[in-house]
Amino acid sequence: MKKLYLLLFSALALFAFSPDSDAQTNTSFQEGDLVLNAGIGLGYTFSWAAGGLGLPLGAGVEYGVKDAIGVGGDLGFVSGGGLTMFMIGAKGSYHFNEIFNIEDNKWDVYGGLGLYYRSFSFSGVISSLGSGIYPAFHAGTRYYFSDNFGVHAELGNTIGWLRAGVTFKF
Repeated sequence: MKKLYLLLFSALALFAFSPDSDAQTNTSFQEGDLVLNAGIGLGYTFSWAAGGLGLPLGAGVEYGVKDAIGVGGDLGFVSGGGLTMFMIGAKGSYHFNEIFNIEDNKWDVYGGLGLYYRSFSFSGVISSLGSGIYPAFHAGTRYYFSDNFGVHAELGNTIGWLRAGVTFKF
């Protein structure tokens, strides 16, 4: 486990402290961008099962199919108190920087819709109670410290009402 933490810390340090090749580089979302988010969720979107659960963990990827338009997917996991929930789905986003006239290219403001499958397991037994396909929405923002590393926060009804964590841009 210590090796995993060391590897994650080293990767974050490389991305966070790498020099920008050009300070004027546009870091807002564009066609061809590939963005990876990873973080934790707060507030459960399945409140009937919230008692005794840990913090939801999630990750997602987004690809720029056109300037300001991205498609991708998310997955998430939370477990505790005999309950385990797994979520996977696809989503589309529109990035509002131009519409909102946001000139600071380190910010990326976006929102969109998705379709997710949630699977619930109670003490190792798969249950159909609550499992199924759900529509979802999201609204969020990213802030980039460098061309390829930043943080994000996203509101929506996926793994948690608020998700926050790190962002990597490739």
